[in-house]
Amino acid sequence: MTANSAISGPHRDPVSGDSPRQLIVFLHGWGADGNDLIGLAVGWSVRLPTARFVAPHAPQSCEANPFGRQWFSLADTDPEVMSAGAARAAPVINQFIDQEMARFDLSDERLALVGFSQGTMMALYVALRRPRTCAAVVGYSGALVGSETLAPATRSRPPILLVHGDADPIVPASLLPAAADALERLAVPVRTHVVPGLGHGIDPTGLELGIEFLASAFAR
Repeated sequence: MTANSAISGPHRDPVSGDSPRQLIVFLHGWGADGNDLIGLAVGWSVRLPTARFVAPHAPQSCEANPFGRQWFSLADTDPEVMSAGAARAAPVINQFIDQEMARFDLSDERLALVGFSQGTMMALYVALRRPRTCAAVVGYSGALVGSETLAPATRSRPPILLVHGDADPIVPASLLPAAADALERLAVPVRTHVVPGLGHGIDPTGLELGIEFLASAFAR
C-alpha cells in the first residue's frame, strides 16, 4: 500500500447548496466501510450546512470480513505492529484529504476528522502529524496508536474530543485516560467523555457532543 493507492467513498455535499466551506472526513472502523458513518452527516449538516462530508473506504479488505475494509491489520495487536500499520495507512488518508481540500480550495483550518474505533486511531495518527493544524478531531471508541514515537512526530495540536462507552468490550475504555495523558503531555488540547453503560458504539449523547465540538471549532 502506497500513497498512490487512491481511496474513495460516499459523500454528502453542503445542504446550503453553496460550495463547501468546511470538510469533514469520517474514518470508519475495522470491518466496516465508509457507508457505516456517512449517515451521521444527515443530522450534523443541520448545524454545519456549508460542510462537505466524506467517508472514504479503507484501502484493504478486512481479513475477518470480506465485505468490509480495514486501515491496517489487527492480526497482531502488539503496539509497535499497530503503529507500523497506521504509518503505512496515513499517506493514503493524507492524499485523499489533500485532494479534497485542493478541489474545493480549502485549508486545514477548515478540516475536521471524525473517527470510530480503528478510524479514531487513524484520525489521531494523521491529524497530529500533518504539517498544518486542522480545526478539530472527534474520536469515538478508539485508542492512541504510535504513542512511542508521538513526541518527535507531533507537528500539529488540534483540539480533540474523545468519547468512549464504559462497557466497550472491543476497545476498553481504560485506554482513554492513557490517550488523554499522552496528548496533554504534548500540550494537545483534549476533552474526554465516558458514556455510562455504552458498548462499542456511538449514542445520541456522543453525537451531540461531537457536533457541538465541531461547530465550536469551526466558529473559532
